[in-house]
Amino acid sequence: MPLIVERRERVAIVTLSDPERRNALTLPLVDEIVATFDALEADGDVGAVVITGDGRAFCSGADVSALATMASDTADDDERRGVAAVYEGFLRVLHSTLPTVAAINGPAVGAGFNLALACDVRIVGESARLDARFLQIGLHPGGGHLWLLERAVGPQTAAAITLFGQALDGRTAAARGLAWSCHPDDELVDAAVTLASGAAAVPKPLMARTKQTLRAAPWQPDFATAVRTELTHQTWSFTQGWFPPSR
Repeated sequence: MPLIVERRERVAIVTLSDPERRNALTLPLVDEIVATFDALEADGDVGAVVITGDGRAFCSGADVSALATMASDTADDDERRGVAAVYEGFLRVLHSTLPTVAAINGPAVGAGFNLALACDVRIVGESARLDARFLQIGLHPGGGHLWLLERAVGPQTAAAITLFGQALDGRTAAARGLAWSCHPDDELVDAAVTLASGAAAVPKPLMARTKQTLRAAPWQPDFATAVRTELTHQTWSFTQGWFPPSR
């Protein structure tokens, strides 16, 4: 099984488990990610998700053999557009209503970097390595990589990573703001679960709505509109019976 799902109370730990391929995003693995997130969102006992990798890598990117087929002289336009199927794995994570934590235990490369960026929060082990590597293998970045990265770290760091090929180790990723925190490798998943547990305790509808509002915040036309939007959602929350919290 290329995907393992474990539970610690209300936190689901989703582990990419294809260490021989360094957890590359094959199309079967992408299908499993999509199906798994559909199931976790429908499960009332799951309130947050941690994503990590088995072995020494987080995710080495898209399956190289599939990319080679798309780049071959005999590939047609439909086959080359098929790379978008690989995107579905990390885009499903990006669009999840559940709060997500990437526990980056090793290299996160190309589309694997995208998977990390798709999560709400990233924490890293000391052995983590975040490496875009698109240009270095002759590819334009894809899957919204540049948009996600620029929003995460700003234009200068995004340019250093993508245009100048600067890969970040775990400590540097945390220092640059690409990760929330850095941990010894053997403490990484526990730290991720501890972080996720706080979010998992929040009622799922409240979390989903707040996450949606947070994602939309940069596109509000002005502060007054942002205040009105939040007032609408906060007024809704008053009617749900969660406030005031029971003691």
